[in-house]
Amino acid sequence: MPFIFGMLAGETDFTNRTAETEQLMRNFEGGINTILISPRRWGKSSLVAHAGRTLQRKNKNIRVCHLDMFGAKNEAEFYSLYSSAILSAASNRLDDAIEFSRKFLSRFIPKLSIQPQPESEISVALDWKEVQKNPDDILNLPESIAKSKNMRMVVCIDEFQNIASFDNPLAFQKKLRSIIQKHKYVTYCFYGSKRHMMMDVFTSPSMPFYKFGDIILLDKIKKTDLVRFVQKRFKDTGKSIDKAEAALICDLTECHPYYTQQLAQQVWLQTQLKANTEIVEASHERLINQFSFFFQVQSDSLSSPQINYLHALIMKEAKLSGKDVIERYRLGTSANVVKIRQALQEREIIDSLEGYPQILDPYFAEWLKTRYFGSRRL
Repeated sequence: MPFIFGMLAGETDFTNRTAETEQLMRNFEGGINTILISPRRWGKSSLVAHAGRTLQRKNKNIRVCHLDMFGAKNEAEFYSLYSSAILSAASNRLDDAIEFSRKFLSRFIPKLSIQPQPESEISVALDWKEVQKNPDDILNLPESIAKSKNMRMVVCIDEFQNIASFDNPLAFQKKLRSIIQKHKYVTYCFYGSKRHMMMDVFTSPSMPFYKFGDIILLDKIKKTDLVRFVQKRFKDTGKSIDKAEAALICDLTECHPYYTQQLAQQVWLQTQLKANTEIVEASHERLINQFSFFFQVQSDSLSSPQINYLHALIMKEAKLSGKDVIERYRLGTSANVVKIRQALQEREIIDSLEGYPQILDPYFAEWLKTRYFGSRRL
């Protein structure tokens, strides 16, 4: 398939982001810690992976480690995942991993297991009681390995905001910051999709990671770049799509990276030789219908005031806390409007982009407008 969504984009599937890639590479090489923030499915993970691959080809003395914290529910799981990811990234051979584990983790009695080829991954089981006595050795692992081999490491941690699920997240942040801020051979990149949580962790003066590094607020990919990408992928597979139709795909998805790839794939599947406007519009409607059940379940889980707030957003009301808007959409009070906004932000349904709350999922917004609110009167 010429279009990829729901997984990391490979070399041929990666769409532009030249400036962002270069900035990340400069930061990684220059030892500048980086915080990358954007809504879910905007391509953060693919961007970091792409920058890491490109950097390692350019500089053989740098190793890039990727850790997804999505599955880490507590500190114990974090240390195990962290050790496994560091050893996997730093080791060219199994012997290297065994050497590193014996040299730096022997007190924690690690158990190493190797998965079958071709995707060998090192899995580490740590003695939690020993780790609790002195977790510093685990947190210092990338620095210890890099220093011993006279190389540089870049540690990239995805869904960093999941530390909020730990028993004492603030204490963990203090401990982590106090250790890694001393590292000279390791650069860190933290990224996550819950924008409001990430902003709180890294921009609040009361938080341990305040002013930890360069904060990058990732934008959507430019429409012109997406249009070129869509046209190229059609051409690469013996099909064609004019600029106007490729632009229509981007307009319908509001340049959302994930949905642009998904709609483009639907159009590609329905095209024999050359795509046209009818195919694009029909594919767009097909996707909305495909998502309808999920969107209905999602809307059923919201309170009436929250649904009414989304209705006001759909209608592009300028002053959501204005008296007339509050009365027309039955939002309660201005204080309640603030609570509604916060609740919807926590559920990643909306976010404040360009100074105004917006529904993050363009297809959910379209479904609300044309299906849910289409026949509904205030």
